[in-house]
Amino acid sequence: MIDLRSDTVTRPSEAMRQAMACAEVGDDVYGDDPTVNALQDMAATLTGKEAALFLPTGTQANLVALLTHCQRGEEYIVGQKAHNYMYEAGGAAVLGSIQPQPLDMDADGSISLDNIAAAIKPDDIHFARTRLLSLENTHSGKVLPLDYLQKAFAFTREKGLALHIDGARIMNAAVALNVPLNEITQYCDTLTICLSKGLGAPVGSLLCGSKEYIHRANRWRKMTGGGMRQAGILAAAGLYALENNVARLQEDHDNARWLEQQLRDIGVEIAEPGAQTNILYIKQKADLAVKMGPWMRERGVLISAGPLTRVITHIDISRADLQKVVSLWQDFLQHHS
Repeated sequence: MIDLRSDTVTRPSEAMRQAMACAEVGDDVYGDDPTVNALQDMAATLTGKEAALFLPTGTQANLVALLTHCQRGEEYIVGQKAHNYMYEAGGAAVLGSIQPQPLDMDADGSISLDNIAAAIKPDDIHFARTRLLSLENTHSGKVLPLDYLQKAFAFTREKGLALHIDGARIMNAAVALNVPLNEITQYCDTLTICLSKGLGAPVGSLLCGSKEYIHRANRWRKMTGGGMRQAGILAAAGLYALENNVARLQEDHDNARWLEQQLRDIGVEIAEPGAQTNILYIKQKADLAVKMGPWMRERGVLISAGPLTRVITHIDISRADLQKVVSLWQDFLQHHS
């Protein structure tokens, strides 16, 4: 199957599996796993932060980040369609009693600083205390501009807030901007990095921040069930991914742009701004979208079909795969016009 539903479907390569099989391990809850420690040290170096923490999933990494930043009854400001508000089962509210304050997002994935300023609660017993601004980079494949991040970081210093970035695909952002990762991460207090999307690892995310912050986050990781033992087998995949699979993300971006142009050429309507990274959205009539998913599946292609159809390129998708997809798309339109 050609699976374009998400870059979460990537599978470890043979070389990555070999690195996992040969990994030196210890007990990570005791801090004794050398491969986990090496992965955390590498993440801290790449992001310019003092420390990092390896967690099983991106959802848990974001949850631990929020639990470490905010106490019960406090608040974080977040985008209305951000992943750690909309798609993580309300964990911060349910498990941390942290109030989200969702705001509309601009077309580029940013949140207006004026709107954020208006949402910050005054120091009054009637309100939850606003503690944190959470941004997402990339959001739906869109890269937050560096000048926006710089302004947002300065804004949070002025307002006494912390700034967290859900960086599930932040490596895609760095590749798209053609800058070192720390050029982006200098404008936040904390961030997460997902290893199991475009980087191709089977599992795992990293939370990065100051030593004091990560020390507190480690307690929350344990409390929420993320304390693993011989986790070096998993961390080895993350190390391999960071060492070998970052620069190749450009191939995914190029493939997404190629697919965009090919679909435009056969009359498909692309949602703006098109493919900035590895994610492309296509506008379709609802009746066609209902038929397309099953039609494509029968022919060996998996997509998230809907009025706004999402396709995501990744390490397991070749240009030849995409040529087949374009051909099938054209056939579908001819049979259903």
